[in-house]
Amino acid sequence: MKLIVGLLIASLLAATYIMGPGAYNFAATEKHWTITEKIIEWVRVNSIAAHSKDLEIPIMNALSDDFDYLTIGAMHYDSMCTECHLAPGQPATELAQGLYPQAPVFHQRAPLSGQEDLQEQIKAYFWVIRNGIKMTAMPAWGITHEDNVIWAMAFFVQDLAGMSTDRYHELTSKDDGDSNADHGHGHDGHQHGHLEHDNH
Repeated sequence: MKLIVGLLIASLLAATYIMGPGAYNFAATEKHWTITEKIIEWVRVNSIAAHSKDLEIPIMNALSDDFDYLTIGAMHYDSMCTECHLAPGQPATELAQGLYPQAPVFHQRAPLSGQEDLQEQIKAYFWVIRNGIKMTAMPAWGITHEDNVIWAMAFFVQDLAGMSTDRYHELTSKDDGDSNADHGHGHDGHQHGHLEHDNH
């Protein structure tokens, strides 16, 4: 017990010595140590999984008939997320290149096939979009958007995996004249942010 207490005190003193005088470099150009990155990733992945596991995924036909989840999700993603997460056929933006941690590029991911994995992934996407991630550029869109819109975005992000440029343009260019992309949108307007998600 004394050994554990001694180690904790020593760790605290070491942390104070390193961070107290400003010796720790918080610049985005100065990357974390590998062990630090692994610890952060482990904490983040487990936190998202724990908080999203009990979510209930809405059944597609339970959404209103005039709510095209894929188109609405695509339009919101196109206006809110591409500066960080990019889109099929889009070159890396200056903002995306300057972020640390880097925002995941969803269209470059391989689609999942297992039903359980897909369900876990969609829940995690919804939770992250709704709540954001601390100490990243990912905002909490749930403050300004209704849950049905966030689910639409989550479904679209999942469908983005392996999506072609033509398919992306087809979905994001749809316009039925009813401003569906604004359905469920809050009063503060669109902002750019990124999804920081686990390794699913």
